[in-house]
Amino acid sequence: MTTRLDRAVGAVLGSAAGDALGAPYEFGPAGRLAAGGTEMRGGGGWDPGEATDDTQMAVLVAESLLECGGLELPDVFDRFRRWAAGEPKDIGLQTEAVLTSGDPWDTAAALHFQVNIRAAGNGSLMRAATSAVYFAAAGRERSMAAARRIAALTHGDRAAWEGTALLHELVRAALDGADPLAALPGALAAVHPDHRERYGRVLDPDWHPDLATEFNGAVWPCLGSAVWAVRTTGGFAEAVRAAVDLGGDTDTVAAVTGALAGARYGQDAVPEQWTGPLHVPLPGHGGRVLDAGDLRELARRLAEAGPGGR
Repeated sequence: MTTRLDRAVGAVLGSAAGDALGAPYEFGPAGRLAAGGTEMRGGGGWDPGEATDDTQMAVLVAESLLECGGLELPDVFDRFRRWAAGEPKDIGLQTEAVLTSGDPWDTAAALHFQVNIRAAGNGSLMRAATSAVYFAAAGRERSMAAARRIAALTHGDRAAWEGTALLHELVRAALDGADPLAALPGALAAVHPDHRERYGRVLDPDWHPDLATEFNGAVWPCLGSAVWAVRTTGGFAEAVRAAVDLGGDTDTVAAVTGALAGARYGQDAVPEQWTGPLHVPLPGHGGRVLDAGDLRELARRLAEAGPGGR
């Protein structure tokens, strides 16, 4: 039987492993992994086991929470900005525009949204595993509120805030030992009314990623695809493989799936052949590179230091 700590580590480690597994298949067609693709093979500019911006940003959020003793949004934004200036291999166009605009932390995303109108990419969802673990013990309302505030640093569209808040709540339920899928009705009830119908549609048990009307780089089909992968499989590795085989934004869909499946099944469910080569470079932050052991320790500290942590 998994413990709460096992599940917390599973969420952080699982998200990173999903990210690294999916990276070489990004923007490719569906089914490449099942058709004989090699796991943690590298490619597309990524070394075998190398995590992308998804995990890099999640680590920066985690380190800010721990070093500041809570959520200090200017500090998170400054870490993001230093990372973006360090020329990471990959950075979302929207995130890059916000972080390099020179605008203050509390207006940069909103100003970008005013000009571009569309800002509902999955870039805030992809990095949420660490903050979800940190805030889980604080309860639904505080955890979802924190998710929205962190998301709003780079994404001015409330759709991104609500998707990130939903993932926080599903991870929170899983860490408490509940079935995150059974927590969906309560989580949806806490979503802003303007976005409840959209998320209800992609999180419905009858929804399939083939029904998506947008690319899975958008926040709602990305979250819907991750929930679908967990719902239709029976274990961590099976869920993450299913996410990668959807094609498209494979690293992020697999990272979100890994966070949710890791929280559900625990750290021991993450295959050793995935965690062995796993590593997370941190551009702009002293050239540090974290490995799986570092991620486990980071997750432990997050679970123990968060509001109400135990």
